[in-house]
Amino acid sequence: MSQGARLEILRPFQVTCGGRRVAISTGAQRLLAFLALRREGTHRRSAAEQLWPDCTSCRAAANLRSALCQGRKLGSAPAIDLAGHSLVLASSLSVDFHDACDAAHRLVSGDGTFCDGDQLVADLSQVLLPGWDDEWLLLERERWDQLRLYALEALEALAQSFQTEGRHLSALQASLAAASIDPFRETPHRIAVEVHLAEGNVACAVKRYQDYQRLLRRELKVAPSPRLTRLVRDLTRT
Repeated sequence: MSQGARLEILRPFQVTCGGRRVAISTGAQRLLAFLALRREGTHRRSAAEQLWPDCTSCRAAANLRSALCQGRKLGSAPAIDLAGHSLVLASSLSVDFHDACDAAHRLVSGDGTFCDGDQLVADLSQVLLPGWDDEWLLLERERWDQLRLYALEALEALAQSFQTEGRHLSALQASLAAASIDPFRETPHRIAVEVHLAEGNVACAVKRYQDYQRLLRRELKVAPSPRLTRLVRDLTRT
């Protein structure tokens, strides 16, 4: 596959080579996505059975051969490596999902810093293969959702740590990133309000609270917690 080849599965499925989108068959799309979610590779029979569960074993194997043939023709180098009866995505094909998972794991483990926050937030806000209803995707989506949750909690902890250390800008960036991932969670909004108050930005603190309050009323018909409300209660009295 040519340099710059990339597979995207956190947004509508897409393969690009040299910045240009590559059109491939539905079967090849499903095979590439299936292998992208199994970085260690998988047995051909297992791939055929899971990708075409309603077909006979012979038909599923034939479908796999067709998808494999089409999926390996994306460029000068194959997108799928063959090792006996095993299939694995070629290392020359970068995958947005892999990048997002690696970044999220670094954040959760504390090995990385919040240096590429915009990209991480954008990735963590995405649904895995939107619009696909394949049964083999259910467990993978659950795993992705769990990782997103852990990453969100790590962002909140990072924001709180920055706030405690007096690193207000970093705390605000991390809290806003967490709020972007899950706008209904109160913790990042509370931290953002606390940061604004610590910096003396009363108007910003009140606005952040009121925006969150309106969101909860409009979407969930509930109010912010007493803890958050107490932070701005005296500021909003007229």
